Amino acid sequence: MSEIDLDELASELEDFAPPEKATGRSARDERLIAGFEDIQRFVAQHGRLPSEHADADIFERLYAVRLERLRALPECEALLAPLDSQGLLSGDAVLPEPSLDELADELEAMLGEGSIQTLKHVRSSAEKRAAQEIADQTRCEDFEQFKPLFEEVERELKAGLRKSLPFEGDASIAQGNFFILSGQLTYVAEVGETIKTGKESDARLRVIYANGTESNLLLRSLQRALFGLRDNPKGRRITDTDFGPLFSGEFEEGDIESGTIYVLRSLSEHPYVAEHRDVIHKIGVTGGKVETRIAGAEHDATYLLAKVEVVATYKLAGINRVKMENLFHKLFANARLDISINDRFGQPVAPKEWFLVPLFVIDEAVKRIQDGSITDYHYDQGLAALVKG
Repeated sequence: MSEIDLDELASELEDFAPPEKATGRSARDERLIAGFEDIQRFVAQHGRLPSEHADADIFERLYAVRLERLRALPECEALLAPLDSQGLLSGDAVLPEPSLDELADELEAMLGEGSIQTLKHVRSSAEKRAAQEIADQTRCEDFEQFKPLFEEVERELKAGLRKSLPFEGDASIAQGNFFILSGQLTYVAEVGETIKTGKESDARLRVIYANGTESNLLLRSLQRALFGLRDNPKGRRITDTDFGPLFSGEFEEGDIESGTIYVLRSLSEHPYVAEHRDVIHKIGVTGGKVETRIAGAEHDATYLLAKVEVVATYKLAGINRVKMENLFHKLFANARLDISINDRFGQPVAPKEWFLVPLFVIDEAVKRIQDGSITDYHYDQGLAALVKG
């Protein structure tokens, strides 16, 4: 697996965190507590501390690094110590004792299923079966053929080409779907024949996990686990990269246009701009009309205090405009135009959205973002081309 920047990943994962509740704590304290609670849930679920070992999934490695840093910050002790029932900060971790569910299972074995009339906080038999099936993971002997899929999804999540959404509403599960279950990426590799269970139907799945294990749980068991059991938080659905009319000028009924990528060329008479006019372009994303966005460009230092012409536009549907714009700017960062001009108040301004990139390369980048292959490419300024690797 390619080297992962855990700090960058942590920043990406913050996008998926639930909204912060209004409390007397600062936003930073709330994030520290939320991060610590993630570690606590991992320890409670797995009965051990998170590790950075090579076989650990990306979330376990993230938790391990986070715990190490929390231990190293003195100000975290006062904040987190009252919550640290497991002794994680001191290093004297107390591993979980057998749960009430496990005790209930033992009682059922002795007394017979159904003999226990009422036990508060005990899961139903269906929930326990689902949790057990999730836990019954075996080594995936052919994991090497699935490993590139997990790596690709990780890259596409970081690039904003996929999203992580709460598992709710749409409970469908199909071959090729990715989810986050109990903190790790999960892939549905196979869906077996339909099994009739009364009025409902089910199917046996082959599910592959990012830690190199697999299980053959039932489809409905996976649904229950993703909706969230008492000891398992709600799972998340990873969206596909096939966004349909993402960059098309034609929209199907029900599609939501969320913006437009626009590419501009400056009509400035600045010597350097005039000499390289054909390869100097501004790339931006707007939720309104491009014409409105560029009105009065000659009075705005962002537009080099000159009129501009629109040389290309691409429509967006259901995409985060800010992330899309950042993706372009990151891709072409090494070709950013290094120029400074004075604004109307005489103050120097260095516009950040102009790049020395030919239009055909921008067009190729759009197509590669559309098909998801952009994560395999970088821009080589010397070749004026997108290069794989």
